[in-house]
Amino acid sequence: MIEIKNLTKFYGNNAAVKNISFTVKDHEILGFLGPNGAGKSTTMNIITGYLPSSGGKVLIGGTDIAENPSEAKRKIGYLPEIPPVYPDMKVKEYLKFAAGIKGIKGAEKKAQVEDAMEKLKIKDMENRLIRNLSKGYKQRVGFAQALLGNPEYLILDEPTVGLDPSQVVEVRNLIMSLKKDHTIILSSHILQEIQAVCERVVIISHGEIRAMDTIKHLEDSMGTSVVINIKAEGDREKISACISSVAGIGSVTEVIPEGDNVNTYKISAENDDVRKDILSALVKNDISVSEVSSERPSLEEVFVQLTASAPKKRDLRDLLNEMESENPYYDKEEQ
Repeated sequence: MIEIKNLTKFYGNNAAVKNISFTVKDHEILGFLGPNGAGKSTTMNIITGYLPSSGGKVLIGGTDIAENPSEAKRKIGYLPEIPPVYPDMKVKEYLKFAAGIKGIKGAEKKAQVEDAMEKLKIKDMENRLIRNLSKGYKQRVGFAQALLGNPEYLILDEPTVGLDPSQVVEVRNLIMSLKKDHTIILSSHILQEIQAVCERVVIISHGEIRAMDTIKHLEDSMGTSVVINIKAEGDREKISACISSVAGIGSVTEVIPEGDNVNTYKISAENDDVRKDILSALVKNDISVSEVSSERPSLEEVFVQLTASAPKKRDLRDLLNEMESENPYYDKEEQ
């Protein structure tokens, strides 16, 4: 289990991570979701020991990474947003080097390197210089490095960046297959990625946790409201008025022209039960309906709602104070 307790990180006066806490259960794939600049990579770097925190604790399988970093890091496989590869090394050479750093020796080193290359489908690239690989293949090499040592915990920061659609599917399937042997944190700003592989999600924005739950529960938290789509033929104003007269209808939020006097009407409603009342009202008014469908709130809508607020803008005085705090030799009187 990974435990994050009241984690905080300051850069000068700017709090990149603000007193966040969450737990990752054994053999769980936890999605860590947020817009660019939300504090995701900073949090990942602290969890893996690449950055010190300004406050709080990170426990990796019960081991405090600040107090016993060597023991904690042995339990972690880390793929940062920019893969930690050496461009002048060949793929296999680099993976053997990385395995050696992790203390893997002899026949076990050879076996783990071969296994990692097979899992990431880079065996045919083993003798290629890393500098000559595409961005997607460099990402795969970095992922293979994270698997070396058979770590109990995998921290994956944007693992499918640079991959083509077929490679994305392959890597997602790999992540799901790794669940039986590993506990995984998957950081991403791509909603489809989180929905495809994660059971539970933490949403972070401006350094603060805005939500933490299963994807289904987060979607259900938007309430029972639905958007009903009705494609109908006839006078637009007459149809809109007919729909709006039905009890339980919020409003006709959008009308999309389909051609030949046919429009699709998007209707906000309290629940899906009002569909039959809408259809009944339209039929009574001799209006022809060709399609009816419903949409429940999606994770995308939850995400937008939870991350929509903008951070407070800093003025010049704030920036000068931050520069002074980061550099004791900085003299703001000279500016």
